[in-house]
Amino acid sequence: NWEKDEMGKKRSGNAEVSVFEVNIRFIGGLLAAYYLSGQEVFKLKAVQLAEKLLPAFNTPTGIPWAMVNLKSGVGRNWGWASAGSSILAEFGTLHMEFVHLTYLTGNPAYYQKVMHIRKLLAKMDRPNGLYPNYLNPRTGRWGQHHTSVGGLGDSFYEYLLKAWLMSDKTDTEARKTYDDAIEAIERHLIRKSNGGLTFIGEWKNGHLERKMGHLTCFAGGMFALGADGSPDDKAGHYLQLGAEIAHTCHESYDRTVLKLGPEAFKFDSGLEAVAVRQNEKYYILRPEVIETYWYMWRFTHDPKYRQWGWEAAQAIDKYCRVSGGFSGVKDVYSSNPTYDDVQQSFFLAETLKYLYLLFSSDNLIPLENWVFNTEAHPLPVLHLGNITLPGSEPAQR
Repeated sequence: NWEKDEMGKKRSGNAEVSVFEVNIRFIGGLLAAYYLSGQEVFKLKAVQLAEKLLPAFNTPTGIPWAMVNLKSGVGRNWGWASAGSSILAEFGTLHMEFVHLTYLTGNPAYYQKVMHIRKLLAKMDRPNGLYPNYLNPRTGRWGQHHTSVGGLGDSFYEYLLKAWLMSDKTDTEARKTYDDAIEAIERHLIRKSNGGLTFIGEWKNGHLERKMGHLTCFAGGMFALGADGSPDDKAGHYLQLGAEIAHTCHESYDRTVLKLGPEAFKFDSGLEAVAVRQNEKYYILRPEVIETYWYMWRFTHDPKYRQWGWEAAQAIDKYCRVSGGFSGVKDVYSSNPTYDDVQQSFFLAETLKYLYLLFSSDNLIPLENWVFNTEAHPLPVLHLGNITLPGSEPAQR
């Protein structure tokens, strides 16, 4: 009960939350806990929480608001996001969890909400085949034309691929959408630096910014994960591309004093894979580079990925461990770093989990049977057979 605590005292429950964060962290975590333990309480809580998010979809287009008030159901968007827009990575990172909610409850509402988003996106014009990061939920028009495989865009692409994998490869529409998006990204955003490093830039106002964020480093693992099943026999190409991104991101770590990667790094004027601005030199225990090492290890078993993961593990232990846990650091180029005094929840959910998996055998959470949500919560592949989700085509077996 959101209204009263166990003592019967009135609580406001008047919390405004991020729809995206509650979905990937809480609902994803609860669903994974249910599937791994079989305990019904986790499923029950996931469904109760998901019900509280549904009012966020009450917009003229069905594209959800970024935030919703858990008590009133009133939604709104971030004030800074391009003239009241919703964000691609936020409304595009609901699919996995919502399909599982419909699968577990039989309630078609969840599945319908995320399929509506997909259908709306499919009808829209895309500049250069790229998806801008901002979409106005009132008008259904794109906001400013900024495209990124890092923050604001990242997990939208990840969830297209993972929707296909999670459907036991029957959701071919998701796969085709992913392939088309990746082709445009490769054409317009992926470049090689003068020093031979492959990087993924950001498209802003008609030009490519030669900067890559730590968040973007997840894409190496995504390319490897999507290699099998890619069109035109390009599996080898995408595995190689994953390896090149992994190498670039390792360089961003290796070129620091602490051997921990900065938040963002540039590729121009002689400096490569190095942060230039002071406000991009921090490391907040992020998992994306280690996530890519793990996927590359699973698909190639090249020992360098375990070596690189061990370097990162040692650096985290040496420079981030504090008496109360682990802290982010403000400057990875300083031999005497200051702490930010925050242990992010993704450190436990992702960074340590991917490190643990990197040094475990392949039959621990095998990728044939499990797909990780973007917060590293494992959800099972749905072998639907003749079962059809509401509104979907029967699976072609």
